Amino acid sequence: MSEYFSDQEKQEKLKTIIKRLHQGESVDAVKQDFHKLIRNVSPEEISRMEQTLLEEGFPIAEIQRLCEVHIEVFKDSLSKQKTAAKLPGHPVHTFLAENKEIKQRIKQLKALLRKVKRKKQDDTIYQQFKSKFNELKPIELHYQRKENQLFPYLEQKGFTGPSKVMWGKHNEIRKRIKQCDQLSDQGSISALVKECGSLFSTISSMIFMEEKILFPTALKKLTDREWAEIRKGEKEIGYAWIKPGNVWDAGIAAQKIVKDEIARKTESISQSASAISLDVGALSTERINLMLKSLPFDVTYVDEHDKVLYYTGSEERVFPRSPAIIGRNVQNCHPQKSVHVVENILKAFKEKKQQVAEFWITMNERFIHIRYFPIYDEQGTYKGVIEVTQDITDIKKLEGQRRLLDW
Repeated sequence: MSEYFSDQEKQEKLKTIIKRLHQGESVDAVKQDFHKLIRNVSPEEISRMEQTLLEEGFPIAEIQRLCEVHIEVFKDSLSKQKTAAKLPGHPVHTFLAENKEIKQRIKQLKALLRKVKRKKQDDTIYQQFKSKFNELKPIELHYQRKENQLFPYLEQKGFTGPSKVMWGKHNEIRKRIKQCDQLSDQGSISALVKECGSLFSTISSMIFMEEKILFPTALKKLTDREWAEIRKGEKEIGYAWIKPGNVWDAGIAAQKIVKDEIARKTESISQSASAISLDVGALSTERINLMLKSLPFDVTYVDEHDKVLYYTGSEERVFPRSPAIIGRNVQNCHPQKSVHVVENILKAFKEKKQQVAEFWITMNERFIHIRYFPIYDEQGTYKGVIEVTQDITDIKKLEGQRRLLDW
């Protein structure tokens, strides 16, 4: 029946279905009507529908909450879609290979969890489960590459839905992983079994959304040139369990893309060896770059238009970064639940109500200090903000004095 609907009519009907779910109608009722009205819906149509809902002001939190329900409604239709397939080395091929690993690891964890449930007093099996569960945690790199590599390029196409909706689901998975860890340490078997079940279900739904909606849509929206840019920036974040192939050659797809694109986005000055006069002294661009890369802390520069212009490319970065964020709205570099904090900081700096914003967190048993400073020119005009992130774990331990060199 869907062949008789125009694209606009189909979009309106899809949105009506989602709004009915939002109003509390059952999945079964909506699913039945969906099959009567629309068949063979495409990933692009699902993506466009959610994008339109966002643009119309439909709450992001609601789309995130109903995300898996949406998939349940559209699952039969989407299951007919072929999984996006690309040559080894292409970012989509790598994502798919990681998904295959995720499925296998979840299968192993489910089997171990059944044994743990049956033999609650068997510590050997319990330790095996905990060990295997820890091996699932590189899934974080899979999500970080989506957030920092794929999403920025989709945003450049005006397609912001995935970064706003999926990022929230990533955080839900991260939270469930932490909860499973805590329950595992506490030895709460029944609670652990229940929480792991929810975790595995959420991850499986994410895989379905990636393979049936996100990747097919991204393959249609992004050019080979853009995929080559994504590929070149991936290594700065890393991969989960697998090593990408090299049949698909990003170097052939586009030459020197990342370097050229960053130069264009940031309107970089010439890379010649001539010195640039500074307030005090003069340095060549090479020396400025070396100096910034050698700082014992991370620096990120966001301009007055909230665009990311620069970050220090040190190997010891605290938070992952990749060239794909250059030119990206800083609001899109954070999960939706913390965007309001970013907005408050920027507003206070632009209005000159605050001169610093700082936070400190514990991450992987390290104490991280994060500070934001506004930048103004000589006329007092706001020119952006710098984020300074430093691991101060060892600094906090200092006591007394050291006046002599000890090496």
